[in-house]
Amino acid sequence: MNDITDQAQLTTLFQSYGVFGIVWYLVIAIALWRIFSKAGYPGILAIIPIVNVFVLVKVAGYSAWMTLLYLVPIANLIFSIFVAIRLGQRFGKGGAFSFFLLWLFSVIGYLILGFGGARYSPRR
Repeated sequence: MNDITDQAQLTTLFQSYGVFGIVWYLVIAIALWRIFSKAGYPGILAIIPIVNVFVLVKVAGYSAWMTLLYLVPIANLIFSIFVAIRLGQRFGKGGAFSFFLLWLFSVIGYLILGFGGARYSPRR
């Protein structure tokens, strides 16, 4: 990185990833907006970066305080699987759907839940 053109090329690379990141976040926010609306929460909360995780945990049926488990290194992976499975149960989906499409490929799963025919059923 001795040349100024090398630095300019690196900046251009980061700008293209930035646009991709914004588009990715907008798709997730749109999907979560629909999920929150189906669950009876205001959809606008899907746009706010950290608040959307709190609301997603509440939609799954856990206390919002449980969101703090995302800060613990190994517990966050285990808890995210639990949230995905419980979210799938709330929308009437099975364990395989929840694990693969709500945990591994969450954007696809959120879009299916939000725009599909799945209905939210609160804790029984």
